[in-house]
Amino acid sequence: MGIVVDLDVQLARSGMSVGEFAVAVGITPANVAVLKNGRAKAVRFTTLDAICRVLDCQPGDVLRRVPDE
Repeated sequence: MGIVVDLDVQLARSGMSVGEFAVAVGITPANVAVLKNGRAKAVRFTTLDAICRVLDCQPGDVLRRVPDE
């Protein structure tokens, strides 16, 4: 499976809506959906930094590697 984005978990922990999160990070709600649904092919470090800043977390709290079966 590769890299999994656990953005839902962190958003639930923070109590932020997708819209609030998108504005705070500086990305569109559509791009948040792409990240949440695991359809993103890449994430810029600046975006990852903003995500972690807004959610007060580390990159490993948002991204994790799942070995292929």
